[in-house]
Amino acid sequence: MTSRPQATRIRKPPAERRAEIVRTAAAIALAEGLERITLRRIADELGVRPGLIGHYFPAADDLVSEAFTHAATDERESLLPPGEHELPPVERLARFLVRLTDGAYRDLSRLWLNARHLSRFRPGLRSAVNTQESATRTALADLVEEGHRAGDFTTDDALGVALHLLITIDGLGAYANDDTQLDHPALDDMAIATAERLLGLVEGTLRRRAVPPDPGERPDPRGRGTRGKPTGS
Repeated sequence: MTSRPQATRIRKPPAERRAEIVRTAAAIALAEGLERITLRRIADELGVRPGLIGHYFPAADDLVSEAFTHAATDERESLLPPGEHELPPVERLARFLVRLTDGAYRDLSRLWLNARHLSRFRPGLRSAVNTQESATRTALADLVEEGHRAGDFTTDDALGVALHLLITIDGLGAYANDDTQLDHPALDDMAIATAERLLGLVEGTLRRRAVPPDPGERPDPRGRGTRGKPTGS
């Protein structure tokens, strides 16, 4: 009787295995919540023994914190991609706000709500939440300051604008768990309209500048540094 050969287990480099564990935990957090991250659940997802996960993360809370950090960092890099750094500040801000408010980041809104609640009881997660909030706040304030220097924005309080925008976005995100979404004109583009008001931009500028321009068209200069709708159009 011929015995069936056993499958050869491939030993991954430690850094690769650790990154795989964190990515898997982050995916579970986004889909189901941070509470669902356990060493056994990650092991089942990856088809390995729980002891292997425990080797890298002896405490499940450490894995929860890293999973949140991974998801939040990916979020920031997809909202403000490094590859768009050469674009004018007004276009980068426009893309940031339109991406964030058009519904594609609903799972991340839920994750932030989840993380802020759990962070009351988990010091490691609380530190991770604070770190990610600070990083996003700094990135947005730096973008606003850059736009002010370029003449795109009229404000001289970049941090104040960043705080105003992020609190507005968080307020809208507080409803991410509602099964029935509140439908009211006041909610339409609330964060975008707030940004235009604070930065001295013509209404509609950010929606317009979020779309890559047609190579045959010239950019409309009326969207920069003026209040109210342009006349003569």
